[in-house]
Amino acid sequence: MESCLTPLPEVSNIKEVSGGQLAKWPERLNAIPPRISSGTLEGITKETFVENSELWKNRVEYYKTIDYQLAETGRYRNLLDMNAYLGGFAAAFVDDPVWVMNVVPVEAEKNTLGAIYERGLIGTYQNWCEAMSSYPRTYDFIHADSVFSLYKDRCEMQYILLEMDRILRPQGSVIIREDIDMLLKIKSITDGMQWESRIVDHEKGPHQREKILYAVKQYWTAPAATDNNQQSESESES
Repeated sequence: MESCLTPLPEVSNIKEVSGGQLAKWPERLNAIPPRISSGTLEGITKETFVENSELWKNRVEYYKTIDYQLAETGRYRNLLDMNAYLGGFAAAFVDDPVWVMNVVPVEAEKNTLGAIYERGLIGTYQNWCEAMSSYPRTYDFIHADSVFSLYKDRCEMQYILLEMDRILRPQGSVIIREDIDMLLKIKSITDGMQWESRIVDHEKGPHQREKILYAVKQYWTAPAATDNNQQSESESES
């Protein structure tokens, strides 16, 4: 088991906090995580963190103009961010009565889960080519930023979409951010899954190649058997 454990950083005296001092909540949410301020996360600076937090505040505000249920207080409770990075999406909901599970894909370029925890958020690792252990909850809203680009050479996108469908509640919604070519392929599959979906422009306008697919999982059942089918079944039984 030792190879699976990450040892805490060394300290020079008994009063020093291993890994860095954490701010109290709620300041902790937007304070620079010790892993970033110490340079432990290579390539992620204090400026990167601040810019990312502001970026997701703006994006979430835009999402609420697309998905009126997301803007409606109390309509959603459980949210899932499939590619959380630094947890900026979840942090943008701090004033909303929601709970966000932040997922760092195993295949992500940088392992940022520690920084997510240092912000006071919850999170986990996940390989989206495999089923997610979602017990004991399903989700009202799923956010997927560049997930399909990350997995395009690893597994078929329909398997990821079917897993999303499994853990999404009926009438729950999904927002997927991808290049327009990727979104068109995704939409062709979600239409067959009985999701009601549409592609909308990037928050910066229509000239961005990255677009947003907004979808709602519908209640649906298999169509009733026709009279001819029922007659054929009766004849077979007789």
